[in-house]
Amino acid sequence: MIRNNDDIQARTQLGWGAKLQQQLSFEEMEQTIPFRVMAVHRGQLVLSSGEEEQVLPIVGKLLQERDQSPVTVGDWVLVSRDTGAFIRLLDRFSLIQRQSAGTDKSQQMVAANVDTMFIVSSCNADFNLSRLERYLSVAYAAEVYPVIVLTKRDVADDPHSYAEMARTLGASILVELINAHDPETMIGLRDMCTPGQTIALVGSSGVGKSTLANTLGATHQKTGGIREDDAKGRHITTHRSLHPLSNGAVLLDSPGMRGFGLADVAAGVATVFEEIDELSQKCRFSDCQHDQEPGCAVQAAIENEELSQRRMKNYSKLIAEQERNAASIAERRKKDKATVKFHKKVQAHRRSNKGA
Repeated sequence: MIRNNDDIQARTQLGWGAKLQQQLSFEEMEQTIPFRVMAVHRGQLVLSSGEEEQVLPIVGKLLQERDQSPVTVGDWVLVSRDTGAFIRLLDRFSLIQRQSAGTDKSQQMVAANVDTMFIVSSCNADFNLSRLERYLSVAYAAEVYPVIVLTKRDVADDPHSYAEMARTLGASILVELINAHDPETMIGLRDMCTPGQTIALVGSSGVGKSTLANTLGATHQKTGGIREDDAKGRHITTHRSLHPLSNGAVLLDSPGMRGFGLADVAAGVATVFEEIDELSQKCRFSDCQHDQEPGCAVQAAIENEELSQRRMKNYSKLIAEQERNAASIAERRKKDKATVKFHKKVQAHRRSNKGA
């Protein structure tokens, strides 16, 4: 039995809002309690309503729906007030995904119902414009507001040069240069962590995500050192989880991910490289590949140093990866549908034989 919980304010601080409330029927308002998924472990979900927590085993209906609509960190689920059983998963207003590594070629959900993404890099050898463009593509595709956070400004010889490079990725991109141990440099980020907001931290290992999470007021996260030779860090956070902050926001901390495969982010890539798309409209040929075709406006911009070779190379790389992965996902879905159809046919045949 779950006790009656009518504390809307506590739920609101976890990110509950009108987009979610309007999905509930009158009957569901009376008979269920919305819980947010704070963490996903093998075989169970860790849930919070804002006032109480519970562990929900992935069994029964939840297990049956996992393949079609798997639950991820940040999701909202309805749970029966009387039995504590899973009722249904609410629609998401944003979803961060990545392509799974290896030969699986499936989409892996990173987090749902996120408002802002803090893309964390550091003022050292980890800084990489092409990787930042990859994260920005994911954020825009998920309709999540991106903020580039550059850590360890206190140990860099010229930290502002890193911020200047990051700002070349888009005039509207917000860049925060911080030292997580200096409160004054954290004011901008703290102002974004307002009640009801869900903030996702993404970035490589060792860039200071756990230290940043601690400074923002999340449950204490372990921090680790950095290898001196390449500025790469060790994985400290071992799984994605939500952490309520004292000011009412919710912070998603995740393991360091150097590889973030693109999955269904064509619109995001177009947004990050909007100047290349605009130049493409001026090419002589509508199907210009921006290689050696005559009248190519993109190549002309590169020759005039209006567009960097690095940016064009990364654009081509991300477009090719997106198209390749999109084809793999489509093929996988086709095979999955064929498998389901086959199993249904086998089951129907068995039922037919039993009735004979």
